[in-house]
Amino acid sequence: MSRRLTSIAVTFGRSLPGRFTSRLRSERVAAKLGMWLGISFTVAFATGLFSHFTQHPPAWLLWPSRPVNLYRVTQGLHVIGGIATVPLLLAKLWTVYPKLWQWPPFRSAGHAAERLFVLLLVAGALFQLVTGLLNIAYTYPWPFGFVQAHYWTAFIVYGALVIHAVNEWSKVRRHLWVRVEDPDRRRFLGTVAAACGVAALVTVGEAVTPLRGLAVLAPRDPDAGPQGVPVNRSAVAAGVTVAPGDPAYRLVVTGAVRTELSLAYADLAALPQHTVRLPIACVEGWSVECEWTGVRLRDLITRAGAAPDAFLTVESLERSGYYRTSEVRPPHWNDPLTLLALKLNGRTLDPDHGYPVRLIAPNRPGVMQTKWIGTVRVA
Repeated sequence: MSRRLTSIAVTFGRSLPGRFTSRLRSERVAAKLGMWLGISFTVAFATGLFSHFTQHPPAWLLWPSRPVNLYRVTQGLHVIGGIATVPLLLAKLWTVYPKLWQWPPFRSAGHAAERLFVLLLVAGALFQLVTGLLNIAYTYPWPFGFVQAHYWTAFIVYGALVIHAVNEWSKVRRHLWVRVEDPDRRRFLGTVAAACGVAALVTVGEAVTPLRGLAVLAPRDPDAGPQGVPVNRSAVAAGVTVAPGDPAYRLVVTGAVRTELSLAYADLAALPQHTVRLPIACVEGWSVECEWTGVRLRDLITRAGAAPDAFLTVESLERSGYYRTSEVRPPHWNDPLTLLALKLNGRTLDPDHGYPVRLIAPNRPGVMQTKWIGTVRVA
């Protein structure tokens, strides 16, 4: 049986070159597609690292709070660019498919190492795109944590890409720097580029307001939700039930402060209110600019007598959840745009948007704009 299977595999591998004889499966087409993929993967890797370290910064790193829309732009580019990469990756795999099954699979130790990196690149790229697409659809049919898996696989994929690019550079340079008139190949590459453009166009509206009407394939409608803003996690899902005017509610400011504060909702509403326009930018790529009204966080922290370089931890009334707390570092809490918001678009916060109080700050992922705040801990 094993000999028969081996014979079938050998016969199949040797027959592939004769089965796939399209002129479009050429080194020149593969080189062009590879260059485009290299650019796309570089953008995805850079914006992905930015998102990761914005959410999980090392102790020494103080992300700036400006530009206000920086995270909105980089994460939109990461997600929408990833979606646009799907037809590009499929075209590349179609072009080089026969080589993936060549026989014998390797001719030397060096060739075996080269093939291993190609395997890592192909498998890793497919893993990143598939899990990324399922993540923005809030579907997790796997037992591992998406964030860590996506993060570490990115290094494997990009490392394999760099090694592959260096190994293939002589071929790429030869084909890219010599102009060859070939209408069929030009049409094929144009079709791939158009497919990428369409994929981006029908999703970009989830982050770019003027194009919202075109976002027919966006996983989230930016206008759907209470007060015209989407919700990822509802108050019911979080187990938070604070009734309007609940006399038991208190916002507590504690820790390394001169004076601890314990403020009822009415106390917060009686403080000087400020209105700002800031986007809520989700890690899944959608974003909406809103009008927020509330108390400046720095006013409360100053009133409590905390040091200007203190680190804050904002704690939700939610009992569990990966993002029930978030750290607010000096550049953000000292920014006058950072609020403990009581209103959204001129109306009292809906429970699903964080009533009674939520954090809103510039250049910050939506998962770190903590809702249902009960405690601000100063360190």
